[in-house]
Amino acid sequence: MALRRSKQRRRAPLHPIIFRWDLDKTYLKSEFDSLRQLMWVPFEKAQDKVAVPGVVPLITGLRETATQAGREVRVHFMSASPPQIAKAIKQKLALDGIEYDGIVFKNQLQHLVRGRFRNLREQVGFKLTELLKSRSDIPAGSREMLFGDDWESDPIIYSLYADILAGRIASDELGDVLRTIGVDPRLIAEAQERAAVARRGEAVEKIYINLERRTPPTTFRCFGPRLVPTFNYFQTAACLFADGYLMLPAVVRVAEAMVQDAGYTPGSLANSLADIARRGHLQAATTIGVREYLRAHALMPQSGRRSIRVALWQRLKPWLGRTPVRPSPQADAIDYHALVAHWRAAR
Repeated sequence: MALRRSKQRRRAPLHPIIFRWDLDKTYLKSEFDSLRQLMWVPFEKAQDKVAVPGVVPLITGLRETATQAGREVRVHFMSASPPQIAKAIKQKLALDGIEYDGIVFKNQLQHLVRGRFRNLREQVGFKLTELLKSRSDIPAGSREMLFGDDWESDPIIYSLYADILAGRIASDELGDVLRTIGVDPRLIAEAQERAAVARRGEAVEKIYINLERRTPPTTFRCFGPRLVPTFNYFQTAACLFADGYLMLPAVVRVAEAMVQDAGYTPGSLANSLADIARRGHLQAATTIGVREYLRAHALMPQSGRRSIRVALWQRLKPWLGRTPVRPSPQADAIDYHALVAHWRAAR
């Protein structure tokens, strides 16, 4: 017993973890697809804004799990909305009980005034430079989990950011890729400059993409196993549990939010779990564990003999108490020139 305690005391501390969230269509169900909608955004109030179902208990659960493990945790937000709406956004986060450590807005109105209409929808340069800029302000050795959506270019932005930090993209190649995308030359220069001094390492553990547009998941295979497309935050929560970043009670809270706020049923939750497992993002043991835990909370269809389910539950309980942190999958080299050409054609 004394030896075990000694080993526990000598165990190396976990790396700090940073959860980065896009705000629009990833946290909030934002609507600014036309110029008229964009102009109305600054006049919206906090109570007018609606969070994507399940996202609030997911973020809360991520912070709680990391804190309980003694791990330093930070939550950062990034928005394509103008800074004029910052007050309403911050009030909305407060209403939702979300603690955050940083938030960045895009000055869309400045682009309107200066006639830079192309920059209104071009997000790659803005988000990439902001990500690289903030990297210098976080603790050394930090790991990152990135959350975005399929509405703009989050998969490309986040993958570029991850590979820049990992040293897989040279400055010249980065410039070529950003020019192909159509990024403003001033932002290309800034991105190259910040990439040259960014704190390096395999920092990005996973990239989660909320399929707001219901893009077929096969579209994202070219990004490799580091990127996980999910149709809802229950699927995301199940994957985060599998990797040790979320506890099962938090998965339950996310599932309950899906039922209350999005009309999900035990049957549709079961279908979601089966889908994310079928796509190879969950191992069989994890899938069974999540399913049985949700069944115990009446959130999955009750099937099979009760005595068999109880016996299975008793075998699973010790395993479900663990919080394994599995290594992130090694990202394969991405041909960004081919990827960007394919992505633009698909969009």
